[in-house]
Amino acid sequence: MRWELSEEQEMFTEALGGWLERYAAPANVRKWDESGDPAEFERRFVEEGWFSAGLPEEMGGQGGGLLELALTAEALGRHAAPASAWTASVLAAPLLPPDVVDELLGNGEFAALAVDSGRPLGLRDAVRADERGALTGRVSAVLGAERAARLVVPADDGDGTALYLVRVADPGVTVTSRRFLDPSRGAADVRFDNVVAQRLDVDAPAALADAGLRAAVLVSADALGAMERMLRLAVDYSRTRQQFGVPIGSFQAVKHAAATILVSVEAARSIAYYAAASVDLGLEEGAMHAAIAKAQVTRSAVQAADSALVMHGAIGYTWEHDLQLFYKRAKLDEKLFGSPEVWNERLARELPLLPAAG
Repeated sequence: MRWELSEEQEMFTEALGGWLERYAAPANVRKWDESGDPAEFERRFVEEGWFSAGLPEEMGGQGGGLLELALTAEALGRHAAPASAWTASVLAAPLLPPDVVDELLGNGEFAALAVDSGRPLGLRDAVRADERGALTGRVSAVLGAERAARLVVPADDGDGTALYLVRVADPGVTVTSRRFLDPSRGAADVRFDNVVAQRLDVDAPAALADAGLRAAVLVSADALGAMERMLRLAVDYSRTRQQFGVPIGSFQAVKHAAATILVSVEAARSIAYYAAASVDLGLEEGAMHAAIAKAQVTRSAVQAADSALVMHGAIGYTWEHDLQLFYKRAKLDEKLFGSPEVWNERLARELPLLPAAG
């Protein structure tokens, strides 16, 4: 099945792609990666309206839904653009009161969901809340926390999981930055030491489950964008690199490798888009579709990265070549919010092993 975007979605994708071509060129991406400070990009992304695309209008966004967010994630992955702030923001936004989201967008700030980005959301609580709503505990590798103004913190209050809103600048909050192998995304370890927080009036388990599915979809879309860019780089290189007096793209083995990546890209596109629509519509099988996207698309992106590296030969290993930007991007996407093995286990638990009795 090939997913067809609407005319409006096509226009959005084209406009965002053109903007990223200008402002997230490889030279700029390298500058931000090396400095560890993507503030210049984030500021432009907010000022020109891209940050709020896909968020509901009542939250100060431009409307749209998870599919529009997936299209944004795909474009960011295709350019290896800084994405921690945006990803953290769109995962946290549905958990926040609309006025808080509007305030954050107006100030050019964002919130992050204080969960370990190395595992699926909601597996266990690392923070405890006492009877006063004071938080104590530590969460590792919180995506975007090193740049967030507020944190949405899942905590065990004795009766189950609840969500609390914390200002990063409040006393008792300690944020220790950490960098991934992929420098286009960042995270931080966050410690809470008797931090008084505002309890959010939401169904925390349901909200975290939904956020987990949204995270799976957005990471898979990011991996799709990186995979598509690696295919373009590999094909362009195979047309110019010569061996035995002819372009290496004329060799059957290189053609087969490129064709395999192309098939993976087109399959991944339909999987990611369908999962986005399914989760957004609240379909009964939305959780399964998100799991398929996270497991299959990110794994395909890693396989494509390895193939593209082989097609480039030794130059693909060098820092000077752009391939390494997208290679690292795909490798991190595979691990963010749970590996393909974890999501495949989830699929195995949910799929019936035997047909229903007639």
